[in-house]
Amino acid sequence: MSDVTLRPALPADDALLARHFHDMWRDNDVPDEVIVPDWEARVTAFLADARARLDYHGVIAESAGAVVGSAGGQLFAGLYPDVLAPAHRKYGYVWGVYVEEGWRCRGIARRLTEAVLAHLKEIGCTRVFLHSSPHGRTVYDKLGFEPTNEMGLALR
Repeated sequence: MSDVTLRPALPADDALLARHFHDMWRDNDVPDEVIVPDWEARVTAFLADARARLDYHGVIAESAGAVVGSAGGQLFAGLYPDVLAPAHRKYGYVWGVYVEEGWRCRGIARRLTEAVLAHLKEIGCTRVFLHSSPHGRTVYDKLGFEPTNEMGLALR
């Protein structure tokens, strides 16, 4: 899609990235009343920390000067103590892939994800993970992502 260009996200784009992250949840049927009121401040603080500690890289998709999508990726911070050598386990994480409603199904999410994957590969990641929405699953399947052994249990 030649009318859409990609560029790195800058700290000045953080409010936009936060809005896309919010809208991603809303598009996946998460009601506004369960999203915390200070969501924008939380996302922008997270982005600042991820840039400082986790080599965060965001990507913005634009057409004719208008933003039509965004995505980000970073080193995976881990859920437990990391005791494996980085050559074996340096994981990346893709998150916040979002395309504005009128621009979907044009390959933009794929291009955004590929740009984030290139960054994660460049910084030496050995594997990349993401959590897909039902809408995004086909994009990630086509990129070679495979289901993992992650399991969940609802406690409420």
